[in-house]
Amino acid sequence: MSIGVLAHLCGKLPYQELAPRVGAQGFRHVQLALWKALSGIDFSKPGKLSPGLASSIAESFAENGVSISVLGCYVHMFEHDEEKRRFNIERFKELIRHARYFGAPIVAAETGVIADRPYNEQDWTILKDTMAELIEEAEKWGVIIGMEPADRHLIGTVPDLSRLLEEMPSSQIGFVFDPGNLITPANIARQDEIFEEAFRLLGNRIVACHFKDRILREDGTVDSVAPGTGHMNYPLIVERLKEYKPGVHIVMDAVNETTMPTAKQYIESFFQRS
Repeated sequence: MSIGVLAHLCGKLPYQELAPRVGAQGFRHVQLALWKALSGIDFSKPGKLSPGLASSIAESFAENGVSISVLGCYVHMFEHDEEKRRFNIERFKELIRHARYFGAPIVAAETGVIADRPYNEQDWTILKDTMAELIEEAEKWGVIIGMEPADRHLIGTVPDLSRLLEEMPSSQIGFVFDPGNLITPANIARQDEIFEEAFRLLGNRIVACHFKDRILREDGTVDSVAPGTGHMNYPLIVERLKEYKPGVHIVMDAVNETTMPTAKQYIESFFQRS
C-alpha cells in the first residue's frame, strides 16, 4: 500500500507549482480534483481538457515522483433540474474520456446531499439514470467509476452502495472506501461493526481508500481530524485492507502541510506489522 493525498490540501495552484509541493511532502500519488486543486485554468465548466493538457499535468506530477491515482469529480449526481444534471454528467464524462492521459484509472465521486428533506425513490431513480450514462462512457474508455458512500449523502452507507451494485451490476463501478465517512455520533461506538460490514459486503470491490480520523467531542458531535489524532480503529482498518486489498492506494484527507508528515508516518507504521 502506498500513501497519497488529496492534491488540493497542498493548496490551489498552477499545476507546475502544485506538483513539486506535493512531491516535497513525500507522497507518491494524489487524488486530483481539477477545479479544487488547480488555478490558472478555468475548469468551472467542461470543455477545457485535451489529451495534451492532461498529459502535461500528469508529466509535471511525474517529474516530482507523483502519479495521479484518482480523479475527483465533485458533482451532484441526482440533480432534479435536468439542465443542471446534464451539466454535471458532461463534466463527469469529460474526466472519464481524459483519465487515461492523466494516468488515472479511477474517476471518483460522492452522490451529493439534499439537506432539507428525506430522500425518496425519485432521487434513487435519477441517480440510476445518471449512473447508466456514466457506466456506458466508462466502458468505452476502460475507466472505473469510484463510488464513495458518505453520511447524509444519497449513498450514505455501504449497504446503500451494495444496493446500487445489485441493481446496476457493472464491473465499471468500484468502492472508494472512506471509513471516516461512515462514522456518525450515533455509531462511533460501533465502528468495528460498521467497518467489518463494509469489508464483508464490498471488500472485494474496493478500488481506493480515503484516510481521515474522526473524533467524538464533548458536545456529542463528530469532527474530521488528521489520521492518528482521533478515535478510529485504524489498526483494524489496515489489517483488513491487507487481507482484502493489498497494495490499494490510500489517499489522505483532513490534513494540512503541518500535519501531513506525522499522519503519513502514523499510517505507514501499520504497514510494517505482520
